[in-house]
Amino acid sequence: MTATTVTNGQLKIKDYRSNSLWRLTLRRIFQQKSAIVGLVLLGIIFLVAIFAPLMTPYAPEEVLIGKENVKSRSNPCIHLLGCPADQPQHILGIDGNVRDEFTRIIFGTRISLLVGFSTVGVAIIIGTLLGAFAGYTGGWLDNVIMRVLDVLLAFPSLLLAITIVSVLGKGLQNALLAIAIVSIPSYARVVRASVLSVKENSYVAASKALGGNHMHILFNRVLPNAIPPLIVRGTLGIGVAILDAAALSFIGLGAQPPLAEWGTMLGTERNQVFTAPHLVFFPGIAIMLTVLAFNLLGDGLRDAIDPRLRSAE
Repeated sequence: MTATTVTNGQLKIKDYRSNSLWRLTLRRIFQQKSAIVGLVLLGIIFLVAIFAPLMTPYAPEEVLIGKENVKSRSNPCIHLLGCPADQPQHILGIDGNVRDEFTRIIFGTRISLLVGFSTVGVAIIIGTLLGAFAGYTGGWLDNVIMRVLDVLLAFPSLLLAITIVSVLGKGLQNALLAIAIVSIPSYARVVRASVLSVKENSYVAASKALGGNHMHILFNRVLPNAIPPLIVRGTLGIGVAILDAAALSFIGLGAQPPLAEWGTMLGTERNQVFTAPHLVFFPGIAIMLTVLAFNLLGDGLRDAIDPRLRSAE
C-alpha cells in the first residue's frame, strides 16, 4: 500500500510495503541453501582476514633463513600427523624463499578482499551514475554513453585489463584500476535497464506531474528501486575481480613480490607443480573457495530478489 501527500509544494510518497518487502527478501535469502553456504564461507574468510596476525607467529614477508632449521620448498610439517617434534611446525610447508606458506595464504586473504571490494565499489559507483543518467535522460546522451561503453565491451575484459596495466605500469594499484575500468560497462548496462523499467511507474509520473526536480526524482524515486539487480551483479562481480587480479599477478602485471597475494604465489611457484605441489595447490584452493563463496551468495541473492519468485508468493 502506498500513500502520496504534498507538503510545502514537495511530493511525499510513503511506501508501506517497503519494510515488508525487505523482510520478505531477507527471509528468501535465508531460505536459499546456496546463500547460506556462501555466507558461512564468507564469514570464515572475513574472520581469517581480521584475525590473521593472531593465527600465525610469522610475518608474511619474513624469511626464516638463520632463524629456523628449514629448507626451501620443504613439505608441510604437522606434529599431530607424525612430523618429528624437533622440527618446526609449518602446516602448509615452506615456499621457495623460505617463508611460511600458511602465513602468506592467511594474509593473502586481506589483499583478495581488498581487491574485490575496492574494484567493484569503484565500478559500481561510476557505472551506476553513467547507467542512471543514460537510462533516465535518453536521447543523444544515452546514445553517447552506451556507445562508448559498447566499445569497452567489445574487448575481452582480461585482455583489456592487461593492456591498461601494460600502459600504466606493473603494480597492484594499477591492476585494481584496470579491473575497475573494464567492469564499469556491465554495471552501467544493468542500472540502465533497471532505470528504463522503473521510470515508467506511476509514482515517477506523479512526481513529474507535481513539478519534481529531475535530479531529485532520479536519486530518490528511480535509483532506490533499480538497485536490487545491481546488488546481485556486484556480489558475483567480486569473485570475478578476485580472479582477474590473480590472473594479472600470475603473469607478473599485478601485485609484485614479496607481497603475499595468491596469484603472485601461484606465478612464482608454477614451475614447482611436480616437485613442490603444495606451493601451487594451497593458493589455488584459497582462490577457489573465496570465489565460490561470492558466487554462491550471488546465486542465492538472485533467487531471493527475482520478482517472478516474489510475485508467486
